[in-house]
Amino acid sequence: MNRELLPFIGTEALAAGTVTRRTLASRHDMVYRNVYLAKGVELTPDRRAVAAWLWSGRNATIAGMSASALHGSQWIDSELPAELIRGEACDVDGIVIHRNQLRDDEICPVRGMPVTTPARTAFDIGRRDRLETAIIRVDALANATGLKPVDVERLAESRRGARGMVQLRRVVELMDGGAESPQETRTRLLLIAAGFPKPQTQILVVDEHGCFVGRVDMGGPNGRSPSNTTVHNIGPTRTSTLATSTGWPNWRPKAGRSFG
Repeated sequence: MNRELLPFIGTEALAAGTVTRRTLASRHDMVYRNVYLAKGVELTPDRRAVAAWLWSGRNATIAGMSASALHGSQWIDSELPAELIRGEACDVDGIVIHRNQLRDDEICPVRGMPVTTPARTAFDIGRRDRLETAIIRVDALANATGLKPVDVERLAESRRGARGMVQLRRVVELMDGGAESPQETRTRLLLIAAGFPKPQTQILVVDEHGCFVGRVDMGGPNGRSPSNTTVHNIGPTRTSTLATSTGWPNWRPKAGRSFG
């Protein structure tokens, strides 16, 4: 990422001569104490995570939804506070500080910063908030990183007794990195709640000659009876023809329904 679009420590920039006190105040917004971002640059979840880590004096591990953002997860609310893990508690607006103890194998470097691994991040975000919200967030993380249920299960096995383990087990059971949006996750969960088998995701569709036709977001076991939320590389007319010719119902969820 362009360094001009990243947060920075004000006193360091002043010492390096890259800004003056006047330009620091007039051309930048203060995100946290002594941490600034150029005016007009959006404070995205990953930039907020960097800003929080700089605020800590580079003495914390980025965790939770901030870690998820740095791992590449999409669909994260930019208004959520940054999350850090460090030993020293402190009350600061816009940062949530956790005082968990981390093992070395639960931390990995991202852009030169210590960040909880995808498995540890899923372990944390999967144990809190509503079940549906937790699954949406873990799905997004898995989609971005290739995280598998077994990765979370292995870590959870070594963290028995942690709060929220009952929900985490359900999250791991239902997570699917094939979901490419929160709505795809919600659709899958509604199908499961309605009694359907857990759908497969990102199903390749081929014609009678084995040639690629498109990709269905999700469908039943062995690729049958899909929920036709989106068929990629096939237009609307071709989508209906495909659904009819294969006997697949063209099912779409109603707005306002939720799971869990």
